[in-house]
Amino acid sequence: MSDTALIRARAGDHQAFAALTDPYRRELQLHCYRILGQVQDAEDAMQETLLSAWRALESFEERSTLRSWLYRIATNRCLNMLRDSGRRPATAVAPGSNPEPTGYGEVLWLEPYPDALLEGIVGGAAGPVARYETREAVTLAFLTALHRLPPRQRAVLVLRDVLGFSATEVAAMLDTTRTSVNSALIRARATIEERGPHDRAPLPRSAQEHELVARFADAFERGDVEPIVALLAEDACWTMPPEPDEYLGRGAIRELMAHAFATRGDSPRRLIPTRANSQPAFVQYAKDPQAGVGRASGLLVLTLDGDRISHITRFAATGALPHFGLPRTIPW
Repeated sequence: MSDTALIRARAGDHQAFAALTDPYRRELQLHCYRILGQVQDAEDAMQETLLSAWRALESFEERSTLRSWLYRIATNRCLNMLRDSGRRPATAVAPGSNPEPTGYGEVLWLEPYPDALLEGIVGGAAGPVARYETREAVTLAFLTALHRLPPRQRAVLVLRDVLGFSATEVAAMLDTTRTSVNSALIRARATIEERGPHDRAPLPRSAQEHELVARFADAFERGDVEPIVALLAEDACWTMPPEPDEYLGRGAIRELMAHAFATRGDSPRRLIPTRANSQPAFVQYAKDPQAGVGRASGLLVLTLDGDRISHITRFAATGALPHFGLPRTIPW
């Protein structure tokens, strides 16, 4: 950090402040997303973090790095947002709108995160003692496990095991003790190990992945269930955050998809490929014959296991689409 830039920023130079903080904007937004689970909420929290930092720059005593100070502000802003918002009301599925699920999970308020926003921070945001790679710590499996934790445990685990801050640094960020931080971390790790993902970081994209994803998209657009089922692992799972319904196994997913395709009849559908949470994804559009356009009706994220699809996560909300650079309607 440039002492000259800091002096100029404290004197009210916005350009100097931007030069100091711009290198951390994307990793701060990703940090807020991990804690909040919503892309726009994360963007809002990041912007409020920078505004608070600008207003409080005189109080920055340089006992820590600027990065650590910004993470302190961002983490506490996120925890305050979670405390202020309380628990969002769960949306309800109309009775009989889907086949009976094989099980019910927790209502988790997660949105997909565009891979484009990971550019420039992958491999560079985590400290040397972090237990998770950046891309591993943004997969839906990891986030689902993370959001089963109470907010404070969630923050501690992200700061320690994802970002690699020391217990002393985290204690200062959260205005608590090292003992409290270590205790929260032990409990959080136990929950993650018991109920969380055990997968390694996503593998680099390959020709095999490209072929698998293309076959899925082709069958889905044609409304052909059996070719999709053939691509699934035996214990594949279909989930639809924030709805708690879970469909486990090929048979349950076959019934769900057959019902969905039959309900929509011959109405054309189109999948536009993208990437979310380090995984292949599609925005689903359904044709509106009256308007002559395709309207976004959801976003599908595929989790792959070798040459099979092990998990399909369908997000019905389309509020995150602007962050993917994709429209809510397309010409048809």
